[in-house]
Amino acid sequence: MTQSAFIHQDLIAESIKGSNKARYQLYQLYSKAMFNVCFRMMNNREDAEDMLQEAFVLAFQKLETFRNESGFGTWLKTITVHTCINALNKRKLDLKYFDEMNRFEIAEEEPEEALYTTENIREAMSQLPEGGRIVFSLYLLEGYDHGEIAQILNITESTSKTQYMRAKRKVYEIMKQTKSRAI
Repeated sequence: MTQSAFIHQDLIAESIKGSNKARYQLYQLYSKAMFNVCFRMMNNREDAEDMLQEAFVLAFQKLETFRNESGFGTWLKTITVHTCINALNKRKLDLKYFDEMNRFEIAEEEPEEALYTTENIREAMSQLPEGGRIVFSLYLLEGYDHGEIAQILNITESTSKTQYMRAKRKVYEIMKQTKSRAI
């Protein structure tokens, strides 16, 4: 176990005992990364900030359930993702799912050149419909596989794959349009 893991264990133990100082230190260590997760999912700074706070409150309430089976960051990220998903579900957003993947011909297009920058991809993602953006973010940026995404969103695995492919294609189209406007 690394020295930072020991420090985190100590912070977690102190947080369970009620130490606000230890909780603040955990917040400082993980808030930026968790905010990025929230922002990608909520697509709005104010909503992301709200979800970040809700995720940390929930994590601190459930801290005694953390069992060191995975890293603290992984455990916190799971809580954060679920907090965002629950908020989106509460809004009863019209997420468009397509169970019949075979109905659509999905052409894999390779970019002609490397015109992708982090900022351009973020901008293109912000223009995606809610459902596609969430699946795209969970798969590509958060590292979940389609089976895990299906469980998180309560959809089929093929729906997750379809949403991802559609989102990927849309991001590519937006990037091409942005490139052609820049020329």
